[in-house]
Amino acid sequence: MSIDFSSEWTPNSSLWRPNRSLNRWVERVVKAIFGLFAFISVLTTLGIVFTLIFETIEFFQVVPLWRFLTDSQWTPLFANARFGIFVLISATFLTSVIAILVALPIGLLSAICLSEYAPVGLRRLLKPALEILAGVPSVVYGYFALLFVTPLLQKFIPNLQGFNALSAGLVMGVSIIPLVASLSEDAIYAVPRSLREGAYALGTTKREVITGVVLPAALSGIVASFILAISRAVGETMIVAIAAGQNPTLTLNPLVPIQTMTAYIVQVSLGDTPAGSLAYKTIFAVGMTLFLITLVLNIFSFWFVRRFREKYE
Repeated sequence: MSIDFSSEWTPNSSLWRPNRSLNRWVERVVKAIFGLFAFISVLTTLGIVFTLIFETIEFFQVVPLWRFLTDSQWTPLFANARFGIFVLISATFLTSVIAILVALPIGLLSAICLSEYAPVGLRRLLKPALEILAGVPSVVYGYFALLFVTPLLQKFIPNLQGFNALSAGLVMGVSIIPLVASLSEDAIYAVPRSLREGAYALGTTKREVITGVVLPAALSGIVASFILAISRAVGETMIVAIAAGQNPTLTLNPLVPIQTMTAYIVQVSLGDTPAGSLAYKTIFAVGMTLFLITLVLNIFSFWFVRRFREKYE
């Protein structure tokens, strides 16, 4: 008995075509939704940038750029208005440097410990516990610096004032430790195991493997985490607004009150300054300066990571 395979049931094209058509429509809808969200993100970014640009141009029509860059005082809310942006930049630089000196070494050493020394079970417990710090609101960090860290430091530094850059920078450094540790640990953990085993086969110790093989291989990710942490420190608002004070002084003394760029924006945004006035427009000039600083940091991070990858590919 012969079987005619030509008469065996085959999918009818009329039955399958609607499914293919439906799949194509679903794909188009999904692409349209994703494209819309991407367009909204880009449009929002452009809106923020153009708002800063237009308001900053209006500010510089009244205040010359050279005066903005060379004046040694920042008193735009006073009768004798002065517009020296470096007063705020120096304060932002001071608190950021203190935070970086705290966060970068502790975060990197924590990442090395989690990736290279901690057992798998302990790593699963320590990493989420470390990342809990990232979920603490910055307002809580600010009051922690003001009400706990500053009185504690005053026991060892008697001339430390109630509002100061030191306690604000230290606590801000603690707040960005999870950022450095988590991203650096991911970069270190992603280094291929074969590189470690090859180094061990040459008779190197664990410390030599970490410092000579693992860290150089993960350098691009580590540097990216450092730059991101620096940008986070520069743009921090509530910690410095609460703990560092609102005294715009051109100084690098961490024991006295200062005012950072973000703290000034908070001060003006409270509503006491009339909208549309020159003092009100200063927040856009300060915001544009802050935007340019973080943009330069991000461009440097992108350039460094790409150059490093091209070098080792």
